[in-house]
Amino acid sequence: MRIAILSANPNLYSTQRLLDAANQRGHEGVVVNHLNCQVMIEGGKPSVLYEGRELESFDAIVPRIGASVTDYGCAIVRQFEMMKVFTTAKSQAITRSRNKLRSLQILSKAGVGLPKTVFANHPKNGNVTQLIELVGGPPVVIKLLEGTQGIGVVLAETTKAAKSTIEAFYGLKKHVLVQEFVSEAKGSDLRAFVIGGRVVGAMRRQGLDGEFRSNIHRGGNAVAVKLTPDEEQTAIEAARALGLKVAGVDMLPSDRGPLVLEVNSSPGLEGFETATGINVADQIIAYIEDKIRADEGDMVGV
Repeated sequence: MRIAILSANPNLYSTQRLLDAANQRGHEGVVVNHLNCQVMIEGGKPSVLYEGRELESFDAIVPRIGASVTDYGCAIVRQFEMMKVFTTAKSQAITRSRNKLRSLQILSKAGVGLPKTVFANHPKNGNVTQLIELVGGPPVVIKLLEGTQGIGVVLAETTKAAKSTIEAFYGLKKHVLVQEFVSEAKGSDLRAFVIGGRVVGAMRRQGLDGEFRSNIHRGGNAVAVKLTPDEEQTAIEAARALGLKVAGVDMLPSDRGPLVLEVNSSPGLEGFETATGINVADQIIAYIEDKIRADEGDMVGV
């Protein structure tokens, strides 16, 4: 098979691991910078141009679309879908997962456990206090809708601090989510890697002392863990609800069960593979083989 890894940076660990896995399994892996692709639209013949030349004969794509270029990247993925090329992440699923509010709404409808969260349109001063009270009062977590890797996430420990932070973001014309602080998580979270409707492994990430964000990009550390049946089922249901076949599901342990924070459509491989020793890249390519061999395409379960 010819498999394209859509990535703007061929030197990234995840990109290289996927490329190596494809080649080691006997396929032709190719890195394609989706930012250098063009969509060609004409009646009955959708195509993708790469640096001016038409891309042909690809059996599958693995989208690695950065958050800052979601719209353009999804346009390219969507065009491959129109060309009936198998994709490990459909454009609609990527779009759903990238919008924090939309993804939480979908997960809520699916009955997935979530931290209590509130969203409002630039409320007046008195209503800011009401937002804080709706999620249980301080401390609260305040998140920018477009933040990634822990950036744009603030812990406000008092009502005064929360009001100041929310009003500052609103002053910059930014939309925010106000979310309850789950104290029993103690600065840790769980990342489950879901491929094809099953959890292939999980790690626990722990933030630095005094840091409530556990992202490895923020200096946190990670160790492999075995999920409880409830945690595993929650991860599977969250990925399914958003239509993602390959996903990193971030959860907080809580007294009322696992609570999903985010479902990542392009989860990084380096931290996870290092912590768990699991060859995730190989499993992603194996998943592509199974689906194409069974001729199931990428429409099943979406």
